Amino acid sequence: SLEIESGKILALVGPSGAGKSTIFSLILKFIEPNKGSIFIDEYNLRNVNDNYLRRLIGIVPQKTFIFSGTIYEAIRFGRSTTKENIVNAAKIANAHDFIEQFPDGYETYIEERGTNLSGGQLQRISIARALLGDPTILLLDEATSALDAEAEESVQKGLKQAMHKRTVLVIAHRLSTIQKADKIAVVEGGEILEVGNHNELIKKQGRYKDFCDKQFIKS
Repeated sequence: SLEIESGKILALVGPSGAGKSTIFSLILKFIEPNKGSIFIDEYNLRNVNDNYLRRLIGIVPQKTFIFSGTIYEAIRFGRSTTKENIVNAAKIANAHDFIEQFPDGYETYIEERGTNLSGGQLQRISIARALLGDPTILLLDEATSALDAEAEESVQKGLKQAMHKRTVLVIAHRLSTIQKADKIAVVEGGEILEVGNHNELIKKQGRYKDFCDKQFIKS
C-alpha cells in the first residue's frame, strides 16, 4: 500500500526486477491489478477511461525513441496542438535554446532514432513531448542515467522545471538524483519494504541504507 500526495515527488528504488516498472504500468493501465485497487483522488482507475487517464500523465523513459522527422513533429508526436504550445513545452524542458541554434530551428530534420542529436538533446525533446499536454502526473524512468555529467546537468534543469507543481513518480537507479524527493519507497520482490525521506531511511539502517552504502552516499 502506498499513498502519494498531490504535487509531491515520490522516488521508487530497488534492484532490477523488484516491481518499479510494474507500478508505472499499473498506473497507466497497461496491466490490471489481480487484487486491490488504484485511485487517483477518489476515482478508481478501473472506472476511468484509458485515453482520458493517459492525457493526465506524461512519461519520460530511460531511453527516448524518436522517429525520423522534424523536431516540431517529434515533440508534437501526432497530437493536435499549436506551435506556441510546442515552444512553451520546449522552454520548460530546457530545449528551446539549443533548438533555436540549429539553422532550421524547430524544422530541423531528425534522423531515425535521433542519431544526429546528442543524448542530452534527445532527452530534453522527450521531456518537452511529455509536457505538451500539460499533464498533472509525471512518470520519470531515471531519465539521466545514460548521460555524461555535462548533458545530465542540462537535462536535470529541464526536469526540475517540468516537475514544478506536478505529482511526480521517479524510478531511480542512481540514488544521488533523488535525495531531495519528498518520499522514497524501497521496492523489492514486489513489495514495498520502506517508505520515508532520504535521512529518515538512512537512520532506519535498512535496505535503503544498504543501497546508499554501495553507491557511497551518506546522510
